[in-house]
Amino acid sequence: MSLYIGEAENIKERVRVHLEKDFWNQIVYIISKDENLTKSHIRYLEGRLIDQARKVGRAHVINGQGSGARLPESDREDMEVFLEKIYQLLPVLGVELLVPSTGKAETDPEKKMLYCEIKGIKARGHLTPNGFLVLKGSQAVLMDRASSEKSPWPLNKRQRLKEDGVLTCEGDYLLFIRDEEFSSPSAADAVVHGGHANGLTAWKNKNGKTLKEIESA
Repeated sequence: MSLYIGEAENIKERVRVHLEKDFWNQIVYIISKDENLTKSHIRYLEGRLIDQARKVGRAHVINGQGSGARLPESDREDMEVFLEKIYQLLPVLGVELLVPSTGKAETDPEKKMLYCEIKGIKARGHLTPNGFLVLKGSQAVLMDRASSEKSPWPLNKRQRLKEDGVLTCEGDYLLFIRDEEFSSPSAADAVVHGGHANGLTAWKNKNGKTLKEIESA
């Protein structure tokens, strides 16, 4: 997967210019509700986002050197708060390219391991500081639910994972060929189930206790 991070004064015109380029199929743009970002603020954010994307390594970053910009300390602090909001919001929208992947299991992996089963399909994973990690070898249903057409995030996410080589077809199911981290248990479960689902009740420990019950305890 490739990623390009840029800034623009007119989003509509910038997108129009890029329509003929074939390296992208999704766009996310970020604005300030108060229109109080200066050119220097935006260049600072652009540089920091490029650095974060390269550090995380979830996608090939097309940008050259991050432009960045020098800001007074007070402005820098404000922009770091703005960045934190970006990092919190993007995973909720299903965009996890800036989220560090946490591939290490908990101290007691078997105690923390969670399982999800549907129609003979089995997946396993565990909570991470950033969300939920589905482990290599897990399975997902082959067909998307018809209800996904009304709210297509799971369908789009599954398609991106197929294109990235994370999910591959194995007869009558899909197989995770490497660990994949999601923003939440429900996001992980939606990919496994092929449509929206409640991860708090779908993921269970080896004793059959749901994640909701575990967290309540």
